[in-house]
Amino acid sequence: MGHGYKVIIIQFMKGRKYIGEYKIKDRLSPEYEIHQFGMKEFINFKNPDPEDYKLAAEALEFTKKAIKRGPRLLILDKMNLAAHFGILKTEDILKLLEDIPEETTLVLTGRRAPKDSSSPIFNPLYNNPPLSTTFNC
Repeated sequence: MGHGYKVIIIQFMKGRKYIGEYKIKDRLSPEYEIHQFGMKEFINFKNPDPEDYKLAAEALEFTKKAIKRGPRLLILDKMNLAAHFGILKTEDILKLLEDIPEETTLVLTGRRAPKDSSSPIFNPLYNNPPLSTTFNC
């Protein structure tokens, strides 16, 4: 952002406005954008609400448009978790990610990324270790 590059964060399953990465948006604009697609309460993974699926689908469509804008950094927050719990289909995500421009650095966050051995994107620890970093807190 300090060099004028665009950073876009798309938050799947998050709708809370009091979190730091959302609260800072106005100060870092126009290079920094954050878009939330979730309810105020975090998703109940044992019994997702139909609205959770609807919002995840909207986020996926929004992401397609954001990719076309060519951000330097695109963060898809909690996308791994959405895939793991079936809120998003892994194949839909993989298709989406085929369109990432080479100049865009992509970060997918969320625990429990699907272990799809055909995809180094979702299985980097097993197929391509240099692509992944795991943080333990």
